[in-house]
Amino acid sequence: MSGTVVNIAGYRFADLPDRNNLQQPFRNICQKLHLKGTILLAHEGINFFLAGSQTEIDLFIAFLEQDERFQDIPLKVSYSDYQPFRRMNVRLKKEIISLGMNHIKPAEFTGEEISPTDFKQLLDAGEEVVILDTRNEYECKIGTFQNALELDIRSFRDFPSAVDELDEQLKDKPVVMFCTGGIRCEKASVVMLDAGFSNVKQLKGGILGYFEEVGGDYWNGDCFVFDRRVAVNPQLEETDVVQCYACREPLLLEEQDSDDYVVAQSCPYCAGKK
Repeated sequence: MSGTVVNIAGYRFADLPDRNNLQQPFRNICQKLHLKGTILLAHEGINFFLAGSQTEIDLFIAFLEQDERFQDIPLKVSYSDYQPFRRMNVRLKKEIISLGMNHIKPAEFTGEEISPTDFKQLLDAGEEVVILDTRNEYECKIGTFQNALELDIRSFRDFPSAVDELDEQLKDKPVVMFCTGGIRCEKASVVMLDAGFSNVKQLKGGILGYFEEVGGDYWNGDCFVFDRRVAVNPQLEETDVVQCYACREPLLLEEQDSDDYVVAQSCPYCAGKK
């Protein structure tokens, strides 16, 4: 890993009745430290993606952990040669990851986790397991685990209906579900359990946690990330994937070679469409 800009991502589901009062202090500290990125605050918790120098990030974490609810949040850390965020936003949201099912409260109950090391050992042993990709279709096409089951959804809000369409025979099989950093699986695991799946585990730390702990074994492609880098490889380095300026679809190299790809104008997914 190289680069002088430190990128961190973290989240925690926690009861935040004072959500509104937290917004301005977070704005103030991020402005003071010249950080860029996004902090989402909801009554159910906090979710953040930030980038800056190591010193600035360290000072932000020190500020964050003054609140005992935010102490020891696991962080996904990577490095880049430039600032991957354009601005700093601190937003109040209904949910820190939008699903639209108010009864699901990961701070009170979520599915069991499996560590990246234990997951890899399952794969090494060739054990029967359903590997479920909970991410959106455009993320899956950039890269996913070998033999992963994809749901072809365009939004996480479509996840519950996609689960309803899964084969009933899968409900008694061991399932390991994954997403980018783990946050979606906190809710998705409860959806699965509520739907009658009896053996569901969520990959701790998601894809990025897997890359960090065990590398890229059993992974094909890159991992889509929600900043200007667009995608990273198992070494957590930026790749050649770009995003269409017009429709925001991520584009692999072969799609960038298409005659329909015009930088800042169109791509094979939106060319000719209004």
